Amino acid sequence: MDSARALIARGWGVSFVSRCLRVSRAQLHVILRRADDWKDGRRSRHTDDTDVLRRIHHVIGELPTYGYRRVWALLRRQTELDGMPAINAKRVYRIMRQNALLLERKPAVPPSKRAHTGRVAVKESNQRWCSDGFEFRCDNGEKLRVTFALDCCDREALHWAVTTGGFDSENSTGRHAGSGGTPLWQRASGVSSGVADG
Repeated sequence: MDSARALIARGWGVSFVSRCLRVSRAQLHVILRRADDWKDGRRSRHTDDTDVLRRIHHVIGELPTYGYRRVWALLRRQTELDGMPAINAKRVYRIMRQNALLLERKPAVPPSKRAHTGRVAVKESNQRWCSDGFEFRCDNGEKLRVTFALDCCDREALHWAVTTGGFDSENSTGRHAGSGGTPLWQRASGVSSGVADG
């Protein structure tokens, strides 16, 4: 922009200079009409952050596990109640970063070693099982809970259990009146791989 201003000061046309230097003609007009004592307001910010820092320390002193967003929310709420100008979230972040008040980032959770490969079906019966369940509310307001186990080869229902209460070891092993199918504890006698993910 400085070279464009110099060319225009020598007598070149604004349109010609903007085309040759590939700068915005409208922006050149704005720059040429500025006063000599003009200052960029973005670079002459008020940087006295002592009051904001004091308020941040007050919030963190009571709640040390709060990050900059929660601190900013509490400060914003307090400034609204006090009738003071609002504080920008980026300003709170900058002040907390400069004073080492930011929380450490949580470490990334490593992926599970039991990652599912996407293949559930098996070629032979009684090699892998899966289980599921659902519940629904009856007309009288009670919840009816149903769980079942399926063979992953042919999707045969191996066992099911129904109850209006919770499940425990008795009604999940098939030794209860509200269940059906071959009990899993009997069927599992010849299984080497065990029960799959449920």
